[in-house]
Amino acid sequence: MTPDFLLALAQAVTKGLLTGMVYGLMALGLSVIFGVMRVVNFAHGEMMIVGMYLAWAGFEYFQISPLVSLPLIALLFFAIGYVLQRGLISPFIGRPEHQQFLLLLGVALILVNLCLAVVGPDSHGVQLDSQFDSYEIGPLVLDAVRLHAAVGAIVIAGLLWLFFTHTRIGKSIRAAADNHMGALVVGLNVRRLYAITFGVGAACVGAAGALMITIIPVTPSLAAEYTLLAFVIVIVGGLGSMTGALMGGLLIGVSEAVAGLLADPSLKSMFSFGLLILVLLLRPQGLFGKRGA
Repeated sequence: MTPDFLLALAQAVTKGLLTGMVYGLMALGLSVIFGVMRVVNFAHGEMMIVGMYLAWAGFEYFQISPLVSLPLIALLFFAIGYVLQRGLISPFIGRPEHQQFLLLLGVALILVNLCLAVVGPDSHGVQLDSQFDSYEIGPLVLDAVRLHAAVGAIVIAGLLWLFFTHTRIGKSIRAAADNHMGALVVGLNVRRLYAITFGVGAACVGAAGALMITIIPVTPSLAAEYTLLAFVIVIVGGLGSMTGALMGGLLIGVSEAVAGLLADPSLKSMFSFGLLILVLLLRPQGLFGKRGA
């Protein structure tokens, strides 16, 4: 291997790690919801693009940077997720998985078609001054927008960890996830905790959308791709594992970046699914998942 190739490889890996942190935040919302409620959110990618569109609209019409509008978008998504769970998803918690699938698939179709009706099929992106900036670390050159997005994802993931480990509500949610019946016995309002959990998961994906719009433009067709990508990430990392979601996002981000270097960028999905198959063969529960989970 020549020094130039090694430098290009290191550059690709670094780019993949930065993008992978945003992927990890997106998958974190899916993993949190499944880990607590055992409900798979099949509308995850659609929620992601709604977050991207909201961040784009804030920039396009009010000149608000997506990094500035991110807290408002996350708060809005939390409220929507809370209401959605209490009013629509809660009655389906104890029902067969195929009914939950059809319900959330219906939500996904509604969201993506609303996006098509409101903004159309064309792509929309933001033009930030930082898109022309970069940081040099030795021979590596880091895109400023990717670095800012990665740092934002790390901060949000850290706040989420603090929420689940150092707050009363967070500890109660973990207790309900570990032992549903025990949580009911000790008097926890599990139905409310589930709604908060879905709201937190929705806030994560909304925040990820606000970060992702700074990296790539958004189209409604991205919804299915992001839903599938989130599933790949959480399966690679381990269903229900927050650490697994983040590490899975990093691995998928790196695999996509390396695919763009070694082959054609259009083959990045092949590399991601190859990694998925490899993990399923060697460790079916995922890298950080528990056996039997």
